Amino acid sequence: MPVIEAKLSRSISEPVKMMLWGKAAGRCEFAGCNKPLWKSGVTREQVNIAQKAHIWAFSPDGPRGNEGVPLSFLNHIDNLMLVCHECHRLIDQDGNGEKYSAQILQHMKTEHERRIELSTSIAPEMHSNILMYGANIGEQHSPITFTKAANALFPHRYPASAAPITLGLKGSPFQDNTSLYWQSEKKALEDNFDRLVRPLIRDGHIEHLSVFALAPQPLLIRLGSLLTDIPSADIYQLHREPASWSWKPNAEPVNFIVDEPQEITPKVAINFSLSASIAHSRIHSVLGEDISIWTITTENPHNDCIQSQEDLSVFRKTMRQVYEQIKLAHGENCCLHVFPAVPVSVAVEIGRVRMPKTAINLHLYDEQQSRGGFVHAFDI
Repeated sequence: MPVIEAKLSRSISEPVKMMLWGKAAGRCEFAGCNKPLWKSGVTREQVNIAQKAHIWAFSPDGPRGNEGVPLSFLNHIDNLMLVCHECHRLIDQDGNGEKYSAQILQHMKTEHERRIELSTSIAPEMHSNILMYGANIGEQHSPITFTKAANALFPHRYPASAAPITLGLKGSPFQDNTSLYWQSEKKALEDNFDRLVRPLIRDGHIEHLSVFALAPQPLLIRLGSLLTDIPSADIYQLHREPASWSWKPNAEPVNFIVDEPQEITPKVAINFSLSASIAHSRIHSVLGEDISIWTITTENPHNDCIQSQEDLSVFRKTMRQVYEQIKLAHGENCCLHVFPAVPVSVAVEIGRVRMPKTAINLHLYDEQQSRGGFVHAFDI
């Protein structure tokens, strides 16, 4: 007798439906949605608007496919997500599963159902206001775009708005080797921050910021000092190889090295040698020989030395300790001359961890090859 191949029905059994509803608590399992699926979002009438999405597709040519997946698993509760219509369309229009892969959807399902064990009414806060700041670096203009920034947030956060908060002086005719550049860019940054950001933070309209900044390092430090560490914020790093704002998974941690000066003098400087090495002789050529130089560096300074948010967290802790050590050694009224060669995210954090009410004054310098070395930009 010929062998008749058994076919799996698309119909999901009632026990599986009930278990899925229970584990999802009747809410959309797409991370950050949490929409109740038992009532209309418009009239609030009770109606079942839930849809059951396959993580591995029911058919081989469906979204994410099902190659190598047993047929008996396709309608199993572990392969099903309870979702709203909008999220179902969102994940299934990504036909090849390049963005919403089976692994990401499985993680969303697992995290949602784990959270439901504790509460059925609390949604994880995943929205963040994107703050973009760009300024001319030499002859180069800032390449930051909202799309690239939004992609870097995924899958941990989503943009809180369809438009970013944009700081900086648009269409600046000045380059960073002129004094007019520093005056105009610093004033524009401060004015725009006071106008666009500070009121939102003060009134509680911003719960979290995602900061994407690309500018000469003194301006990035000033941006960080305006932000401070009061609002919750993630500072992002532009990686060069390959070019991306997204953090690198499984990156090797950075070991920060702090070298203290052998002698304590009234004049003090700090040498940040992270993206490149700065010889002390270059600082002496600007400030003279009678100066104490503190140094923060790594075993291998290079442009992409900051790979993860954990690296930035370690840097913040290190920088807070160094600020305190400098105040103890040189006094709270000292002026710290800052010579930075750092990734953009670190530059923002240098200013951000500085506590405004108890901070020492910073004299910021920028490297100008056209002018033969470091030049004074401005003070904070």
